[in-house]
Amino acid sequence: MSSSGYEIRRQRLHRARPIMALAAVAFAAGILVGAAHTPSSPSHKLTTRFVSAWARGDYAAMYADIDLTSQRQLSRADFVNAYLQAAMTATRTDARVLGAARDAQGAESLAAVPGQTAVVSVPLAVHTRLFGALSLKYTLPLVGHGEGTRVAWSKALLFPGLRRGEELGRRTQLPPRAALLARDGSTLASGSATAAGQRESPLGAAADGVIGELGSIPSSRAAALESEGVPSDALVGVSGLERALDERLRGTPGGQLLAGERVLASVAPRAATPVRTTISPALQRAAATALGGQYGGVVALQPRTGAILAVAGIGMDDLQPPGSTFKMVTVTAALEAGLTHTSTVYPYATYATLDGVKLSNANGEDCGGTLALAFAVSCNSVFAPLGVKVGAPRLVAMAERFGFNHEPGVAGALESTLPEASKIQGELDVGSTAIGQGEVQASALQMAIVAATIADGGRRPLPTFMSIPTSVHRAAIKVTTPAVARTVRRLMIGVVREGTGTSAAIPGVTVAGKTGTAELGMPSSCKSTEPGKGTSEEGTSSEAGEGESGACAPNDPHNTDAWFAAFAPALHPRVVVGVLLPRDGAGGDTAAPVARQVLEAGLQTKTG
Repeated sequence: MSSSGYEIRRQRLHRARPIMALAAVAFAAGILVGAAHTPSSPSHKLTTRFVSAWARGDYAAMYADIDLTSQRQLSRADFVNAYLQAAMTATRTDARVLGAARDAQGAESLAAVPGQTAVVSVPLAVHTRLFGALSLKYTLPLVGHGEGTRVAWSKALLFPGLRRGEELGRRTQLPPRAALLARDGSTLASGSATAAGQRESPLGAAADGVIGELGSIPSSRAAALESEGVPSDALVGVSGLERALDERLRGTPGGQLLAGERVLASVAPRAATPVRTTISPALQRAAATALGGQYGGVVALQPRTGAILAVAGIGMDDLQPPGSTFKMVTVTAALEAGLTHTSTVYPYATYATLDGVKLSNANGEDCGGTLALAFAVSCNSVFAPLGVKVGAPRLVAMAERFGFNHEPGVAGALESTLPEASKIQGELDVGSTAIGQGEVQASALQMAIVAATIADGGRRPLPTFMSIPTSVHRAAIKVTTPAVARTVRRLMIGVVREGTGTSAAIPGVTVAGKTGTAELGMPSSCKSTEPGKGTSEEGTSSEAGEGESGACAPNDPHNTDAWFAAFAPALHPRVVVGVLLPRDGAGGDTAAPVARQVLEAGLQTKTG
C-alpha cells in the first residue's frame, strides 16, 4: 500500500472513532434502559401499577408505591384527599393509558431528585368535564433499585403534565345566565340578578314563589359545583325555578387549566339556550292573586304529566302537619286492605278514645254514619280508630307510595316526611298520624301530588318544571288500583258537594277535594300524655285522662294551619291544586276559596 493510501485510511479511522465511541455508549445505555423498563423489570411494574391506579382513580393504591420519606410526611388520607382535590380542580372524569412506560432521563418535565435512579414517562388520555380530552404525559422520578424501587413523590405528581415546583390550578367564569320561558314561550325571567338576587320578570310580583333567587353557593352544593368547574364566587340558583333548573340555566363554565402559570388547557364559556318551563303565566297570576299577599303556598299541577303549572308563596319550601288532607292517604290504605267500604257505617260520637286520650271532633261535633259521610265532614272519631286498624306499617307504606319520605324530584323542593312505622308506637300515635298530625310534615306540593295520584287513577305523577311534548309518555309510580282511586275520588267529590269543602264548588263543574285544619299546639287548658302529639284535626284537639269531659277545641284560628287539595273536572281532571295557609283557621273556610280561584283559572286556560 502506498504511503498516500495508508494516510487516507488512517484519517478515516481517526474520524470514525468518536462515532464508534458514541455508538458503544448508546448501545450500553440501551441495554440498561431496556433492562430497566422491560415488562418484567421492577421499575416497569412499579410505573405501570402507579399510573394505572391513577387512571382508574384508585389513589389509595398509589400510596404504597411512593418513597418512605414522603409516606412519613404525608398520611394516606391526606395523600388521597390531595389527589381528589386535583381531580376536582381539573374536572377529571376518566383517564386511559395510551402506551408503555418510556425512559425520560433528562426530560424537562421534572428536575433532578436527590438519589434519583430513573425518570419514566407514560402517555395518557385524560378526559375532563370542562376542558375536554387532554393528551398528557405522567412523568415519574424513581428512586432505589430492584424490588426496592419507589416513586420519588412530590406535588408535581398530583396531575399529569406538571413540572416540579408547579401546582395545579384553574381560572373559570360562567357565561350569561339563560332566560326562563313559560310554557307558551313567553319570557318568565332574564338578564342578571339584582342586589336582592332576583332577575327581572314580566310577571312582576306574581313571579314571587316560582322564579326564585340567585345567591352564593350553599355549602351543601360547593363540592359538586366545584367539580363542574363553577367558580367559588359565582351566583347560582338557590330557590324556585332558578334552583330547580340551575344546571340548565347557568351554561358551561369556561377558563384555563393551569400548571403554575403555564396553561395546560383552555376553553371558552358556553351559554345555555333559553329554558322552556311548564309554568302557565295565567295560572301563575291567578295563584298569586288568590293568595293575596298573605303568608302561604299554592301549587297547581297537571295530573297526568306532573307538569307544575304555578307556584305561589311557600308552595314547595315549607312543611307543616297536613291535617285531614292526609285522610286521602289513610282511606286509600284502608280501602286497599279491605278494612272499610263507602257504605260501612260507623257509630256517631263526639270523640274517639285512644290510649286513654280523647281525640275530639271539630267543635265537639257529633258525627259518624257511612264512610262517605264521615269523610265528607272529616270525622276524627271515625278516621283515628280506622288508622289504628290499618296499622302503622301499612299506613307508612302507603304514605311513602304517595311520595312521603322521598325526594320530590324537583331540586330545591322540600321532602315531606313521617316517621318509620317502628317509631309510631301505640294507638294514640297511629291515630294521630292517620289524621295528619303527630309527626307528619308535608308541603303544598306533596298534598297536590296526593290529589293528582287519585285524579290519575292511582298513578303518582313525577312533578317537573321541564316542558315536554304531549306525545312523550311521562313516567308515573303505581300507588293503588284504579278501582280504589275511583272510590277515593267519589269520597272527595262528596267533600265539595256536601261536606267541609263546599266553598270550593264551581257552578257547572264537578270538583273533588279534601280540607285540612292542622293544629299547631295544645291550648293551656288541655292535657295530654304526650305533649305536642295529642292534637287532632279539623279544629279539634285531645283530652287526656279517664273521666275528663268537655271539648278541648281551641277558639284561636291562628293556632291552626288551613289546607285544601283538589282537582277538576273530577271525572276528567285537568288541574290539581294544593293550598297551605299557615295559622289561618279552618281549611274549608280559608284554603278552599283560594283553591277554587286557581281551579277556575286553570279550567279557562289551555294547559295542554
